[in-house]
Amino acid sequence: AENQKTVLTEEGLKKLEAQLDYLISVRRNEVSEQIAVARGFGDLSENAEYDEAKKEQAKVEEEIVRLTNT
Repeated sequence: AENQKTVLTEEGLKKLEAQLDYLISVRRNEVSEQIAVARGFGDLSENAEYDEAKKEQAKVEEEIVRLTNT
């Protein structure tokens, strides 16, 4: 399964490139801001906003890696 190649149309490739660009240039910054704001709420060990922001950061980074390797 790991050796499977993905065949893309030019349009499909452009959509993936646009999605990757959005994740890197916009979404990554938004999540960083959410983390910064959540840090301001105090104790990180009991900070649900911080935990959610870190989970979102992990999802964004995983998607960036996935798209980069496609």
